[in-house]
Amino acid sequence: MNVILWICQVLLSAVFAVSGTLKSVQSKPRMVASGQTGVQAYSLPFIRFIAASELLGAAGLILPRALHIAPALTPLAAAGLAVIMIGAAVSHARLHEPRSAAVNAVLFALCVVVMLGRAS
Repeated sequence: MNVILWICQVLLSAVFAVSGTLKSVQSKPRMVASGQTGVQAYSLPFIRFIAASELLGAAGLILPRALHIAPALTPLAAAGLAVIMIGAAVSHARLHEPRSAAVNAVLFALCVVVMLGRAS
């Protein structure tokens, strides 16, 4: 089970690191053009806040367990990212983008797996 959890953590960390990086450096029109359409309804400062949250969450999925420093932060990072995925799924559902909402649901499920697996 430990190997499965690490695979999920690395995968999620990579996805959120890329997403957070793109949201932190791109303009809003560029994000929409590159496929991050869920940002349309939100202000740029809020998008930057989500970007910072994704980047911190990506680090929180890996570093606490890898460094053996406050490993209880890993399930908290997964829980925080799961909350972001709920908001993202709602945003994509409002835009009538079921495929994007489905991707958010899969990422949400992986976050929940890590959260529950690492909480014990």
